[in-house]
Amino acid sequence: MRKIEYRFRIMSLFFMATLLLTTSCSSDDDDDDGNWVDMSTFDGSPRSGTSYFTIDDIGYIGAGYDGDDYLNSFWSYDFSGNYWSQKADFTGSARSSAAGFQIDGTGYIATGYNDISYELDDCFSYNTGTNTWTQIASLPSGGRRGAVAFGINGAGYLGTGYDGENDLKDFYKYTPSTDEWTELVGFGGDKRRDGVTFTIDGLVYLGTGISNGAYPTDFWVFDPSTETWTELLELDEEDDYAVTRDNAVAFNLNGYGYIATGDRSGVTTSVWEYDPSDDTWESKTSFEGTTREGAVAFTNGSRAFVGLGKSGTLYLDDLDEFFPFDEYDDED
Repeated sequence: MRKIEYRFRIMSLFFMATLLLTTSCSSDDDDDDGNWVDMSTFDGSPRSGTSYFTIDDIGYIGAGYDGDDYLNSFWSYDFSGNYWSQKADFTGSARSSAAGFQIDGTGYIATGYNDISYELDDCFSYNTGTNTWTQIASLPSGGRRGAVAFGINGAGYLGTGYDGENDLKDFYKYTPSTDEWTELVGFGGDKRRDGVTFTIDGLVYLGTGISNGAYPTDFWVFDPSTETWTELLELDEEDDYAVTRDNAVAFNLNGYGYIATGDRSGVTTSVWEYDPSDDTWESKTSFEGTTREGAVAFTNGSRAFVGLGKSGTLYLDDLDEFFPFDEYDDED
């Protein structure tokens, strides 16, 4: 009888160990969907709150804050060559938390913040061919920081942010041919600062940010052909969704949208993938570097990079490329 009990206990322990091992492996497989690969470290000083945009296979970053000073240096990153080049300094006053976007191959940096003028309303365009900056019409609503901005269908759009007293939800359209900003009505979402946008198949998706200490959960899509907004599934619709955050980065890659890093009651490295075909989110392998907020992201639709930013008082200068469907490898 004792031998039978002993054998039963041994078999039970073996079964439990096998179950735990299988569960662990299954969990690891779930967590290992996506890989990050170290790329060329930024040549300039580590910084956060930097404006950024991508034109073809070149990512551009300008301005920002390094923990001591507001900056106006401007740099480019070559996707294929994996190297950085310093460009002509941004000619506006040094600043952080400005909005960056591009329209038909021309880059723009608009609004932002510094400790002299505070929230700023001035805007500038960058010509990649001549490596020169030109001041354009200022935003008519006054200064703000932490706005979102994007360029699509030959126009630029800028909205939300913080004006020094209140969080905002208004939007403005910039027309390069007339150098004019016009107010765009119809956004029904919450006020916010430090939200994100990404573009997929000619539609722009907007979400995240912070307002009055709370993380907005609404998520929207903008159709530039009709200039209308449509609300999608809220970011906290399911209990395991942890997409809400502020000061994150967002980008499109191979038909999917991604939100990464940022602050969610503490800086994070988590990454979420959005599938526009069914309006759902899926967790991906976390960003491999240090937890951070105020990072930059470059994408040409088929390659994507995330880097820089800050973690507490530590300012960062690393850069990683993301491969969302590769198996995680901690050696690269």
